[in-house]
Amino acid sequence: MTISQLLVPTYTQMLQALAGWLRKAKDGSGNADALMAARLAPDMFPLSTQVRFACVQAFEGVYRLRHEAFPPEVDILLNEGRNAGEQPGTMADALARIDETLSMLIDVAPGAVDSGAPLPLSIELPMGIAFDLDDGAQYARDWALSQFYFHIMTAYAILRNQGVGLGKADYVAHMFAYLRPGNAPAA
Repeated sequence: MTISQLLVPTYTQMLQALAGWLRKAKDGSGNADALMAARLAPDMFPLSTQVRFACVQAFEGVYRLRHEAFPPEVDILLNEGRNAGEQPGTMADALARIDETLSMLIDVAPGAVDSGAPLPLSIELPMGIAFDLDDGAQYARDWALSQFYFHIMTAYAILRNQGVGLGKADYVAHMFAYLRPGNAPAA
C-alpha cells in the first residue's frame, strides 16, 4: 500500500462521515448552528474549529508530501478555526469547508503524494515547535493520520456530548460498502 492509497481514501471517507454527522445534527436540532460553538472543555477549541482543522490536516497531508506550498485555503481554514471561539460560523459554513476539501482530494492524481514520500519533511508549528521527520511514511504514520483523527474524533465527541444521535455505524459508514449480502443487522 502506498501513502497515497492510505491517506487520500482515509481523508475522503472520514470527511464524508463528518459531513454526515453534521447533517444529522442539522436535521435533528432546532438550532444546529449553536452546536458550532460547543466544546468538550472550556480550554478546547469548539466544534467549528475541529471541523476546519480536520480539513487543514487533509490539505497539509497532500501538499506536504508533494513538497508544495500550501494553497490559500489552508490559511483561511486556520484563521477561521483560530477565531471560532468568537465567530463559530454556521453548520452550512462547516459543510462548505468539508466540500471544498473533498473537491481537492478528488483532484489528487493517483500516486501524486508518493513521489515526495522518500524525502525528509519538517513541520514548524506557530508556537515555535519544529519536528524533523525522516520521510513521508514517518510523517503519515506519526503526524498526518494522528492529527487528522484527533480533530475528527473530537468533533464526533462534541456532537455526541451535545445529544446528537450518533453511533458506531455513523463512524464506520464507509464499511457498509463491504457488507456481505444478506448480512445486514436487523433494524
